[in-house]
Amino acid sequence: MARSQVLLASLFFGTTGTAQALGPIGLSPAGVGAARILIGGGLLVIVAMAAQGLQTLARLPRWPVVIAAGAVATYQLAFFAAVAETGVAVGTIVALGSAPALAGGIEWAVERRAPERSWAMATALACAGVAMLAMAGADASISLSGVLLALVAGASFASYTLAAKRMLGEGHAPETVMAGAFGFGAVLLAPVLAIIGAGWLAEPGGAALAIFLGVVPTAAAYLIFARGLRRLSAAETATLTLAEPLTAALLGVLVLSERMSAPAAFGAALILGGLLVLAAPEVRRARGQDLIAA
Repeated sequence: MARSQVLLASLFFGTTGTAQALGPIGLSPAGVGAARILIGGGLLVIVAMAAQGLQTLARLPRWPVVIAAGAVATYQLAFFAAVAETGVAVGTIVALGSAPALAGGIEWAVERRAPERSWAMATALACAGVAMLAMAGADASISLSGVLLALVAGASFASYTLAAKRMLGEGHAPETVMAGAFGFGAVLLAPVLAIIGAGWLAEPGGAALAIFLGVVPTAAAYLIFARGLRRLSAAETATLTLAEPLTAALLGVLVLSERMSAPAAFGAALILGGLLVLAAPEVRRARGQDLIAA
């Protein structure tokens, strides 16, 4: 169930690119990202207040919520800067591909929890698939500064996942944890939107895009994500989120009428294979429980 929740959240994450492609042309990606977090963070705070009460936010441990909020804000800025500097292909490969490995390494060092062999195999397959998917049909231009920024984005996602996992492990509700991380993250990103300009939000297309991104791939997705993260390791969770680029590629074909080349299709198959490797132990356990019950 937990893996299914993270995968469902990743499906929601994967709608971001298609939504932006269908939205107004010429918007600043960093501005769109900041607006997304502002709307999503505000919604998460409202949900947490309705479910748990405002006082529960004050009970969150200071440093984990500071780290999570800082990571949310840093990821938005670092990822879009990396893409601008070194291109979508390389930026996506490094940012998404590094997050599971960094999460596993940090979790091993801090929590003394060594990742399982199935995680290593699944991560290798899925990361190779992300590389194939991103590089297919793209001209790769390597920029050292862009690669470093993408690594910062990957480390930010890993840090956010670990900090959120720590708060969930201490018994805080998923709604409260997400409200703390994204609510404070929205405060940190508000100056970005002010500097870039928010006039596009007054246009129907811009408002619709921002609301969709704030509701579906942010507020709804991260609530589901947190419920799965509560029962999984941070490393495994980060690997499962590699379903996001797979979803984005399939939506590109189905909704935007994009053509998927043979290398891209092979990359998608590798990601799916990696996710199946992670799912296999859970399937075996479920079958074993069914046999015992019988």
